[in-house]
Amino acid sequence: MTLSVDKGLGNTIAADTQLSFIDGAKGVLEYVGFDIDSLARNSTFEETTWLLWNGRLPIARELADFSKQLQAEYEIDPRMMDVLRSIPRTASPMDALRTLVSALAHFDVEADDPSPAANQRKALRLVAKTPTLIANFNRWRKGKPIVSPDSTLTLAQNFLWMLTGALPTAAMSRALDVCLVLHADHGLNASTFAARVTISTQSDMYSAATSAVGTLKGPLHGGANQEVMEMLLEIGQLDKVDEYIKSKLARKERIMGFGHRVYKAYDPRATYLKTFAKQVASDTGNLPLYEMTRRIEEIVLAQPNIIEKGIFPNVDFYSATTYYSLGLDLDLFTCMFAASRMSGWTGHCIEQLAANKLIRPHADYTGPHGLVYQPVDQRSKPTTSSTSPSVKGTMSVTA
Repeated sequence: MTLSVDKGLGNTIAADTQLSFIDGAKGVLEYVGFDIDSLARNSTFEETTWLLWNGRLPIARELADFSKQLQAEYEIDPRMMDVLRSIPRTASPMDALRTLVSALAHFDVEADDPSPAANQRKALRLVAKTPTLIANFNRWRKGKPIVSPDSTLTLAQNFLWMLTGALPTAAMSRALDVCLVLHADHGLNASTFAARVTISTQSDMYSAATSAVGTLKGPLHGGANQEVMEMLLEIGQLDKVDEYIKSKLARKERIMGFGHRVYKAYDPRATYLKTFAKQVASDTGNLPLYEMTRRIEEIVLAQPNIIEKGIFPNVDFYSATTYYSLGLDLDLFTCMFAASRMSGWTGHCIEQLAANKLIRPHADYTGPHGLVYQPVDQRSKPTTSSTSPSVKGTMSVTA
């Protein structure tokens, strides 16, 4: 067997999947054969989740039943609130979410049941309860009373209801629903890969979801939309955009929300969201923020060779203003990514288990060979920090 190093695994196929297809060069994203733009315009998060889990669109009765099953699982065990209150109010929402997703397993009698039917039910519970965890923690950290979920509402409506204590407008709930559809799955990204690695060991669904949340927390994966919003707030107003962006470009600094590891064409998830973001911003009195994003896009895309280099706005560029217009705190943006991607993560876990093989890649060893062991009293202090170039410095522990 011939092995080769592929750092980052960008040129390695590590799994077969029927959930989503990406052609980065052409700007294509499909869920089970349906292009993402048509789903964003016509589908709902509930229907999209069914599609990812079942490989086809549901008929009306199936969708209605599935939606009721999700609604029936919005509530969390009352003992989960004790876990939630044990988390410092100063904790980041993503840290809290990682802990709370893991804790769900303690209150699920099927947590360690590996049967396909039990895994389907656990996947449904994770999708249904994750928004409740996010909203509850956000209200608790602010000292506000917890708002119980409403099992008559869609998942998007229910989240905004729990977050704010007020029923959202149709436009607001639809805006969040569109964002949930757009983020539901995206090939074998880092967090999805982490989930599949964990479940491939025949661990449980909650452990796999926790692995995924922890991976998404990393700034090289999740969090870009929060950074976009921070940039917009730093700029402050439309007439300051040109100077700010052109100065960053002159210093060759990165403009947040542009470029993607996969896409070298316009991010297909941003096409419809770009239009929808304008409407939401207008309806909520945040149109100046949207106008700032449009001006930033104009400036960046007018730069020489930018388009030839495949640098375009990505989905985070326009989801930032959408989430902000909906009243979400900036540090909740990545949590909403997790709430949506929970459908894809769990779908990939079920797919992995259907034809499972332990994921165990090789590593290219670059350390020394043939060293002679010496008793501790015969060792001299090394002249370099380490014999291995991949390990820097020494570690000491004090009691």
